[in-house]
Amino acid sequence: MFIQTEATPNPATLKFLPGRVVLPESTFEARDAETAVRSPLASALFSVPGVAGVYFGHDFVSVTKAEDGSEWAQVKPAILGAIMEHFQSGAPVMAEGGLDDQGGEDEFYDAADHDTVVTIKDLLETRVRPAVAGDGGDITFRGYKEGVVYLEMKGACSGCPSSTATLRHGVQNLFRHFLPEIREVQAI
Repeated sequence: MFIQTEATPNPATLKFLPGRVVLPESTFEARDAETAVRSPLASALFSVPGVAGVYFGHDFVSVTKAEDGSEWAQVKPAILGAIMEHFQSGAPVMAEGGLDDQGGEDEFYDAADHDTVVTIKDLLETRVRPAVAGDGGDITFRGYKEGVVYLEMKGACSGCPSSTATLRHGVQNLFRHFLPEIREVQAI
């Protein structure tokens, strides 16, 4: 098994491509070992010293290293080993029911803004999410109120130094082009 790695705009996160589907129809994020227990793969990755976060996309795993002085040169080989061992074992990526109740998925918006929210979600799905998945992350809709769109950054995007620029210059401008009533985009 050959696992490719790619740098992301976030220097604390690397993207690992195992050459197979990781999660076919969903995503999963664990920012601590307690959440990681919902996935045998995430648990294995959190057992590697220096791992602070894990994000699973369709065909990739993004791993964020701790800010404790851990260096990729020491952490990366153990991560590659954990991913390879997991996929070779044939174990599932997620434990039974592991994708249920991920929390934090409550959306908020006024019913009068339903059409605007539908357009926002469509733009996210077709134009934004595929681009940020290429960088090992994800952006999901959380809410809309008084011209402000609230989005959640996940994976490599969470804590990325360039995520503010991505939101302000990329996503915000895209939304304003199609929906002039949008004033601002904020990360939750």
